[in-house]
Amino acid sequence: MRTEPGRPILVVLHQEHSTPGRLGEHLEARGFPLDIRKPRFGDTLPETLEAHAGAIVFGGPMSANDDEDYLRTETDWLEVPLREGAPLIGLCLGAQLLARHLGAAVWPHPDGNVEIGWFPLRATEAGRRLMTWPRVVHQFHSEGFDVPDGATLLATGEDAFPNQAFSYGPAAFAIQFHIELTNAMVERWTSRIGERAKVPGGQARELHFEGRRLHDDATVGFMEAFVDLWLASDRR
Repeated sequence: MRTEPGRPILVVLHQEHSTPGRLGEHLEARGFPLDIRKPRFGDTLPETLEAHAGAIVFGGPMSANDDEDYLRTETDWLEVPLREGAPLIGLCLGAQLLARHLGAAVWPHPDGNVEIGWFPLRATEAGRRLMTWPRVVHQFHSEGFDVPDGATLLATGEDAFPNQAFSYGPAAFAIQFHIELTNAMVERWTSRIGERAKVPGGQARELHFEGRRLHDDATVGFMEAFVDLWLASDRR
């Protein structure tokens, strides 16, 4: 395994002021520097992850189906960690890009529903064999993904978007919900939630903070345990 501290984690972000949140903070505290790239603003992605301990592709407000050069570049680039067996996480948009790379569809709900707020999560049998999952998680998305051929569904939702997490091979994971959010990120994301809170599946700003008070400790525990599992998945 090549996950010793000191090797950087490649972090792919999608907005000018985006951060990797507490997931990045946790990795840095574990001794893994962050190599942050923003292809949307001209950054390149490495041709190999030989120098990296793994890669994480984070979320953003855009759609994985958008006709944008940087999204096509990112989607194609996912072949690098998959080919090399490097640890890979796709979070929210990143999960959808991974699904698309693997040939699965990414789609809006046919009735226009969203998941913006806190929603139930249920681990599959395969997911339960891996680890303990939180029962309620924070979501902020309007599209979902099909499970790619050859992938293993790890967690499902009870609302508009049934597929919430999958693994592919020994080292790649897609997670639709958010494990990285700091309180400041929730403040920023919900400060102009407006009409989105009125769409089916949207929750008012105060419910985001109420859910955080009730459920976020379990999310933190999951994040920390998942990082251990993920770093141990390196097969290079």
